[in-house]
Amino acid sequence: MKLCRYGKEGFEKPGMIDADGKLRDLSKVVGNIGPNEISPRGLKNLARIKPETLPLVTGNPRMGVPYVGIGKFVAIGLNYSDHAKEAGMAIPSEPIIFSKATTCITGPDDDVIQPPASTKLDWEVELAIVIGTKARHVSMDKALEHVAGYCVVNDVSERAFQLQSSQWDKGKGYDTFGPIGPWLVTTDEIPDPQVLDMFLDLNGKRMQGGNTRTMIFGCAHLVSYVSQYMTLLPGDIITTGTPPGVGMGVKPDPVFLKVGDVMTLGIQGLGQQRQKVVAHSG
Repeated sequence: MKLCRYGKEGFEKPGMIDADGKLRDLSKVVGNIGPNEISPRGLKNLARIKPETLPLVTGNPRMGVPYVGIGKFVAIGLNYSDHAKEAGMAIPSEPIIFSKATTCITGPDDDVIQPPASTKLDWEVELAIVIGTKARHVSMDKALEHVAGYCVVNDVSERAFQLQSSQWDKGKGYDTFGPIGPWLVTTDEIPDPQVLDMFLDLNGKRMQGGNTRTMIFGCAHLVSYVSQYMTLLPGDIITTGTPPGVGMGVKPDPVFLKVGDVMTLGIQGLGQQRQKVVAHSG
């Protein structure tokens, strides 16, 4: 299933995407899409619905974050071997974990705000794992049983802020630095998350192209690993790192985002995002 939320910010309705890629209204079935709806029982109930029986949504409504109830926004750094190489950094021996502030979360096509004093605003297309059931000290072979589905994330980063210290959080958590969606795609549609093509274009020019097969630590490894250090709850999200082609890695001169730039990004089977960079308005 492809689950989503659509409408004006703060007034989103739940939706489902049908076999033809059309948006259907799910609001007569559930009030929202959150931890209860993405639990095994909730997904089983939703799977009984035939999307073509739901009302068709006309027009071109804004797409919101595809579900609510994100308690933790966990991120993994340097998790693609080819990205580590372009960054001139060693392959990590264990996953690098940091957090993105939940206040940075936005819809997939909402504007990205350039912070005051920002000089090195960058992009990162990433596959995100959505937790469906509580995970604490889970084994790698059982890890994906705790996953409800997957989303596209743009791990927007301000490199000047990020690299001011050994802790990356302040360069990763500014408002609008976490676009998620357009859909939460359930695991039945993504049986193997390690074979997905991904891309990001800047102003129509391809900057990132990669495949999740080059992850250093795969999705099952990451869910298991993170669960050893924090309990993962339904709705928590883990964004899993980016392939090569970030602005910081462009040679000989890095390329950073400026006001007016447009990013278009997507992952096979998970949909696409589009964001315009706008100035901070005070």
